[in-house]
Amino acid sequence: MSDAVSTKSETSTGVRQIVEPLVLLLLAGLLFGYLGQTMGVTHMFNTLFNTAHQLLLNTVLFLMGITVLTGAAGRLLMEFHVISLIERLLVPLMRPVFNLPGRAAMAAMMTFFSDNPAIIGLAKDRRFNHSFKVPEIISLTNFGTSFGMGLIVITFMATLQNNETGATYFLPAMIGLGGALVGAIISTRLMQRLIRNDSRLHELSIKDTHSELLDDHSSTDPVWLRFLNALLDGGKGGVKMGVAIIPGVLIISTFVMVLTFGAPVTGYTGGAFEGVALLPKLASHVTWLFELLFGFDHAELVAFPITSLGAVGAAMSLVPNFISQGIIGGSDIAVFTAMGMCWSGYLSTHTAMLDSLGFRLLTSKAILAHTIGGICAGIAARYLYLLLSPFIG
Repeated sequence: MSDAVSTKSETSTGVRQIVEPLVLLLLAGLLFGYLGQTMGVTHMFNTLFNTAHQLLLNTVLFLMGITVLTGAAGRLLMEFHVISLIERLLVPLMRPVFNLPGRAAMAAMMTFFSDNPAIIGLAKDRRFNHSFKVPEIISLTNFGTSFGMGLIVITFMATLQNNETGATYFLPAMIGLGGALVGAIISTRLMQRLIRNDSRLHELSIKDTHSELLDDHSSTDPVWLRFLNALLDGGKGGVKMGVAIIPGVLIISTFVMVLTFGAPVTGYTGGAFEGVALLPKLASHVTWLFELLFGFDHAELVAFPITSLGAVGAAMSLVPNFISQGIIGGSDIAVFTAMGMCWSGYLSTHTAMLDSLGFRLLTSKAILAHTIGGICAGIAARYLYLLLSPFIG
């Protein structure tokens, strides 16, 4: 029996080794063939390289500056127990709003000030999860992801400037935060509902570990030294996060931009941010839907939520170009903030997060719930903006 199983496994592996490279070569040939035929092979490669170079200089370094400062601020708030105070204030809302124990507020704080994976250390710690039911602990993946990189996304959006008025988009970013909260509620509760009667739950168990995030160290160091160490340690964490987003921004954003933006009036030159405008062409067939749901007046804007699925850092790099083209407004910033914060690259993190917790078999349900939650976040932000726009001016 074991020989038969081994032979079957070897056969399956052999088939994959033949099929996978053929599929990859086919897809790559179609993509680069289409781009090369439209733009010219030389211009295509020059545009890819120049776009990645400009993103590295003008976007990645700017985002890294934000991650360093917000990382320092987050660590400072943690060191002097501000986050613990906020957690206590949020505890009464956790059960009626998210159907989670009060201590789940700590999970929201951790991911808001850092990134999605911060939820793993908490969820696997018995000191944290002992009062959670199994569906609740699994739904923390959706709950935590809804707030991932929240401070970075909001700070980035709020500091952007309107080309016409010079005003910042602070209020639209705050409205986007409200939309993200709506998405978090829907995603978390829907995930709990989807897995509530799942027969596989009794076969799975939480992988236990120790999380240093909950350790309460009573330091005898002087206040000034704690202050300085918190700033420097948080800044170092921000550097790591800034480096971590480089591949997503350079790889994903470069190709998304080539597929989003069109040719210059004078024709292709191989410069940065030229493209074939394929995504807008596809989105133009359902423009009415995107306008109804999110208020997008330009089909190019659909590139932001699509990119957020894989990496919100990459999605943020699209926004300055939208602003320079004059195709974005306050409503769009609110929607981008909500969807970027709620989704925050969940397609690239949900599988790893649930696998780490020991619930990889439930990944498809988590992704389904979070997809719906992110769409609802964008819709909520759009209509909250319309409701409050008379007071924004």
